[in-house]
Amino acid sequence: MSDSVGDCTGGRTAITEAEVEALVRGICFKTGPPRTVGVEVEWLIHEPLRPQHPVAPERLSAAYAALRAVPLSSALTVEPGGQLELSSPPAPSLTEAVALVSADLSAVRATLREDGLALLGVGQDPWRPPRRYLHSPRYDAMEICLDRTGPEGRAMMCTSASVQVCLDAGHEEPGPLGLGRRWWLAHQLGAMLVAAFANSPLAGRRVTGWRSTRQLTWTRIGPGRAGAPALDGDPRGAWARHVLDAPVMCVRGDGGTWQVPEGLSFREWTRSGVPRPPTREDLDYHITTLFPPVRPRGHLELRMIDAQPGDDGWIVPLAVTTALFDDPEAAETAYRAVKPLAERSRSLPAPHNPLWRDAARDGLADPELREVAEICFAAALEALPRLGAGREITDAVAAYTDRYVARGRCPADDLLDRVHDTPLPPVAGKRSVPHGKDIPA
Repeated sequence: MSDSVGDCTGGRTAITEAEVEALVRGICFKTGPPRTVGVEVEWLIHEPLRPQHPVAPERLSAAYAALRAVPLSSALTVEPGGQLELSSPPAPSLTEAVALVSADLSAVRATLREDGLALLGVGQDPWRPPRRYLHSPRYDAMEICLDRTGPEGRAMMCTSASVQVCLDAGHEEPGPLGLGRRWWLAHQLGAMLVAAFANSPLAGRRVTGWRSTRQLTWTRIGPGRAGAPALDGDPRGAWARHVLDAPVMCVRGDGGTWQVPEGLSFREWTRSGVPRPPTREDLDYHITTLFPPVRPRGHLELRMIDAQPGDDGWIVPLAVTTALFDDPEAAETAYRAVKPLAERSRSLPAPHNPLWRDAARDGLADPELREVAEICFAAALEALPRLGAGREITDAVAAYTDRYVARGRCPADDLLDRVHDTPLPPVAGKRSVPHGKDIPA
């Protein structure tokens, strides 16, 4: 979720509505043969012996100070709630991306162990309420803005974590590796990825009734901030319109408190020039405040996958997604498999449609999503050797397929099994709700 954007607005040259559309069309989709892959992995930081207890802010600060002294190939950033994120540089192959991030994570874990801390791979913090660690004009403004739609904004900022897969936008020409196909596929296949890798059925020490509570949280933030544009066949035009019509989160100042307008779209801002005319820097910043499930940033950033359990759980969604997009045969198989799912979306943009809702709630217990997952994981396994993936990667995908996909399960089901096998008395003062059961510490 984090984006490196400075707090100063730079030049004050006003930008027009037409210029916004032209710029968005030009900068957000860079076409060409798919050659590189990247990944952004987010983690919660906790004490292994007391995972339900929050880590003190001063202890987090000391841990991050130590981590910044560690030489890493990936960019290390901190999320508003203190979550850690590693963002790999574009790698020329899946194998190199995995090797690079694995080495970085080994160094990060070793440093955290010295302070008695560890990384936790789960899509939503099961125990702790949202508590902001970072305080800056950006996050102050974000909190004010998101609070207007409910508590989900703070949960997204402070207690969620994901695996984000970054792939090239694809060829300008049509075909299985073309931009138009990859854009459409990302939004339809995304529901299967939500279901297959759902790993957040718990929040506030309670079972929520959703396999991916993290995805539910994003959905409730609203379509303007966290929704996709309509899939009308023209990715550039659809995204440009979406950027213009999306609500402005804040109007940055040169210091102090930023303004947080209500109900002001970027299009309206360019037309009115109030409270001041927007600049190119404002446009760049505005784009970083939009969190759709697929975000074009020159490449495609797939943002719908929950953080995964285990040291190397992130490798499987990275490998499967890369194979289904970058291998032509697998991409064609995935396209045919997900086409019937499009009817369930009712032509509504992701994630605010029935298909994505069912994926987040039911995971692979949904029979149709399970069938699609079985087809797609099999296609990915066949494609990985063609992409140069070694045994370590293919074995991890095969093991995940056997453990979860073939059984209609996802990592969330493991967490739910632990809850049901370890019943606890209800928390005093909390209302009993369907699916509600305390989480074992």
